[in-house]
Amino acid sequence: MKTYDLALIGFGGVNRTLAEIIATRGDALHSELGFGLRVVAITDLRLGSLVQAEGIDIDMALNIGANETFADHGGSRDTNNEAVIRSCTADIVCEATFTNPDDGEPAVSHVRWALESGKSVCTTNKGPVALRGPELSALAAGNGVHFEFEGAVMSGTPVIRLAKKMFAGLKIDGFEGILNGTSNYVLGRMESGLDLDAAIREAQDLGYAEANPAADIEGYDVRLKVLILANQLLGADITLQDVSCEGISSLTRDDIEQAARKGLRWKLIGSAKRSKNGAVTAGVKAVAVPLAHELAGISGATNAVSFNTDLLGPVMVSGPGAGRVETAYALLSDIIAMHHTSEVPSHA
Repeated sequence: MKTYDLALIGFGGVNRTLAEIIATRGDALHSELGFGLRVVAITDLRLGSLVQAEGIDIDMALNIGANETFADHGGSRDTNNEAVIRSCTADIVCEATFTNPDDGEPAVSHVRWALESGKSVCTTNKGPVALRGPELSALAAGNGVHFEFEGAVMSGTPVIRLAKKMFAGLKIDGFEGILNGTSNYVLGRMESGLDLDAAIREAQDLGYAEANPAADIEGYDVRLKVLILANQLLGADITLQDVSCEGISSLTRDDIEQAARKGLRWKLIGSAKRSKNGAVTAGVKAVAVPLAHELAGISGATNAVSFNTDLLGPVMVSGPGAGRVETAYALLSDIIAMHHTSEVPSHA
């Protein structure tokens, strides 16, 4: 039975959780999916790097002490990601570092190094997909490997793969969605009576929002996701500058209350639409939608996308849009897709 060797680039919440899943459910996954998973390389800004072709002791890696690094366990304090990615024996590189919305680095380079060295890649990082997606997909195809990124839009909820595989025969003319759970939670709490700042502080206390919440509140996170969906599912050839963006920071509690009196509810909606001449327009904007609108009932940190199709009309996909377990599952689903799509070079 096949075993896929993995390199985990970034050992924060997502890749750590993937490692936990492998450690706790590895045997069951082996029986259920028809392949095994073995971690042979890990890099992390704090811990350094560890490369062991025979397989890393995952329990050790997960329980490493606060004052320890991988150097204390046969590795290095150095995080030379290029050297590790290019030289390790991994079949698949799992890239889960931070998203850089400006140029996608260093994740773009991580992905490129892996693909150039004949390794498949799965990533939850929006940067490489949004800003260099076509280029990296072409590089993967040219090297006979895979580039998968389901978790870049709605975490573990399979929106990209579902639309590509299950909507065969349908023409998607556009979509609109709630693609950021933090802003959606904040708007819901404002509807309950909090002002914007108080709602943001509550979201931060719950771990939904970062210390600097601008990416969520100003719509920058949704902007990247809209770009990914527009190019991947509508066949658009647009850049980030083509996606207009307005967040929710200008909304007041009075705006929320006035909308409620009119039977409306504010939502931060990312959308794209193909015109009759084939051009695609895309944007992010706070919209007061009627309560009967399919997105009006999406609450809390949940995400949802409604696709406008020619034969079925609107089709909505909804599910978790964040969370370390959900996002780690997205990486696993990418690996499963690679396994089923075509043969991936693997270790016996």
